[in-house]
Amino acid sequence: MFGFGRSRKEPMQPSAIFQDVVGSNSSFEGDLKSDGNVRVDGFFRGSIESAGNVIIGEMGRVLADVTAQNVSVSGALKGRVVTTGRLEILPTGRVWGDVSVASLLIDEGGLFRGQSAMEGDYGPLLLDAPDEDEPPALEDASAGDEG
Repeated sequence: MFGFGRSRKEPMQPSAIFQDVVGSNSSFEGDLKSDGNVRVDGFFRGSIESAGNVIIGEMGRVLADVTAQNVSVSGALKGRVVTTGRLEILPTGRVWGDVSVASLLIDEGGLFRGQSAMEGDYGPLLLDAPDEDEPPALEDASAGDEG
């Protein structure tokens, strides 16, 4: 649909419907709230809050905090990213900032500098940490050696 959940070789559909677009020869400064999908191919500074997807094209330059269902970055993004779905950083994509996502995909060549947190219920840890009061049991390496 919008590139999310597609195979790596399958291109994004050109028929994607975007309610809000910042074109390659445009710049926008402020706060953008949208119920639909947003595409940025120009310069954007401020914040983006979308109930849909946010796509930053190769020429897109975004200095903003972004909250959306999914975010795909082919250009540059500096700011906090919060998604309920996936953050994709494509081969030409650059992201500087902390992210809180359900899924993170960084293609070879993509850059991510920041901290990531994956939201969701992932169940208990596979290994329990030892108690601080109880030292871990050591096996005697010489046990069973007769000789």
